[in-house]
Amino acid sequence: MGLLDRIRRVTAGRRDVSAGSGTEAPYLREWVRAHAGVEAFVEPETTVTDVTVVLVAADGEWTRRIVGERGARRLSRDLKIPVYDVGRTGYPQRMRDYDARRRIERTRATERELDE
Repeated sequence: MGLLDRIRRVTAGRRDVSAGSGTEAPYLREWVRAHAGVEAFVEPETTVTDVTVVLVAADGEWTRRIVGERGARRLSRDLKIPVYDVGRTGYPQRMRDYDARRRIERTRATERELDE
């Protein structure tokens, strides 16, 4: 078995897990319930992962999960939230702002620990 065969096997295994969406669907539903103003951004399949979705709350907090092609189509119906194609709309600015705030918070926390 060559290196590429191993990679294909691992990738195929990931797709099988996501295609069933057994653990992803309850997580996504709970995340939407726990956050306000959530929108979904569907990311295309890559050579490494199947179709993924990024849920972004109004404050910019986000989470990413592998949902597969069928799961992406069911999102708006099941979660009752807007769903966008990230290739067309891009990521929302509030998501980037949230990440920037988190980086600043981590840097400050690290500096405080070093000062102690």
